[in-house]
Amino acid sequence: MTPATTFAGQKIALFGLGGSGLATVRSLLAGGADVLAWDDNAASRDRAREQGITVSDLREADWSGFSSLVLAPGVPLTHPEPHWTVPLAQAADVEIIGDIEIFCRERATLAPDAPFVAITGTNGKSTTTALTAHVLREAGRDVQMGGNIGTAILSLEPPADGRVHVVELSTFQIDLTPSLAPSVGVLLNLTPDHLDRHGTMENYAAIKERVVASAGLAVVGVDDAWCAAIAVRRGGPRVRIHVEGHGDEAGDLTVQGPRIVDSDGTGLADLTGIGSLRGAHNGQNAAVAVAVARALEIEDEALAAALRSFPGLAHRMEGLGRRGRVLFVNDSKATNADSTEKALLAFRDIHWIVGGKAKEGGIEPLSPLFERIAHAYLIGASSGAFAATLEGRVPFTRCETLEVATETAAKAAAASSAPEPVVLLSPACASYDQFPNFEVRGDRFRVLVQALPDATA
Repeated sequence: MTPATTFAGQKIALFGLGGSGLATVRSLLAGGADVLAWDDNAASRDRAREQGITVSDLREADWSGFSSLVLAPGVPLTHPEPHWTVPLAQAADVEIIGDIEIFCRERATLAPDAPFVAITGTNGKSTTTALTAHVLREAGRDVQMGGNIGTAILSLEPPADGRVHVVELSTFQIDLTPSLAPSVGVLLNLTPDHLDRHGTMENYAAIKERVVASAGLAVVGVDDAWCAAIAVRRGGPRVRIHVEGHGDEAGDLTVQGPRIVDSDGTGLADLTGIGSLRGAHNGQNAAVAVAVARALEIEDEALAAALRSFPGLAHRMEGLGRRGRVLFVNDSKATNADSTEKALLAFRDIHWIVGGKAKEGGIEPLSPLFERIAHAYLIGASSGAFAATLEGRVPFTRCETLEVATETAAKAAAASSAPEPVVLLSPACASYDQFPNFEVRGDRFRVLVQALPDATA
């Protein structure tokens, strides 16, 4: 845990008692702060009380005594409208921050030169965070990994000289971190997302840009127009990451098929045969890890070995095993068409399990890749709309449930004459119509695949 010593003696209002909220309360109390916490959810309040946390309705509090409001990142700050705590804090001239800001202040006090790698982007940030942490850890560094990837940042060990923090950041977290200044800031890509929380694409991009604007070294993917413009604006040290065939900007590091090369064509890494890093999008993720490793002076041999040993992340192009020639891949994390595009580009002869609660635009943006799909198996609430999109273009079966789709796809793929048919769960949809989250959906698919006869992990 990182005790929030910079808040010692202060009275703090905190809203949001989920996992990161509880970790933040513990950090503040350990650092000597006085915390008054609240959550609109009664079960969350009860859980906090069971842990000895003072829970009191902030509507009835005297806000003149608070120095800060610590807001959970899932709570609206501006759009579609501010949470009710926000105007109360603003009226009392109380700063509004998040747990990442507390960490940044601790780092500035305890170890301002400690390496801090902050990673964001619309897609790929979790894999890039995990891969970067893996590379540094395998090279012998003391690494702490957390943030949006799942472990609350204040649950990690505190900043210290020689200790590297590799942290995934969402826009919600960045928006609550005014003093963000990582030693290495990474911006992978930008496509429209969470606009209900940010209002416009311009607002969304401006928040993301802050990760690299104040970084000692900026690492920017330049294959979309938004990031390319940000890379141009970046005045300080930068590394531009370019995937050949995607966008027109030159890169300081370029992904050429499975190879990562620098600007003079010198090979820096080869991803050939690394199943956890299939596809051009993972080439970009690996190029970022290479850039960070070089910035932190990791030896080339250690870097290459770490890339080869990366196990990948669950639900993100996760190879589940084979049944004869058929490969089964769990890409349940693909909750929009842009994410699913990466998976479709990585394979051919695809038996595609797709559907759920559809996002705006559905799967029509994927039409240039339909020729890679042998058959589609439709599940969930989007089945009717997706059937209409695929009609006459891709053979499909309406399966409704993941159970039926997995069995049907496995049988069809086994009968295929293709050299390596792939049964791919990449739904391009949210899971909420049938599953509480994408993890549960992916876990269910894993169980179904393991139960198939002759399946090998």
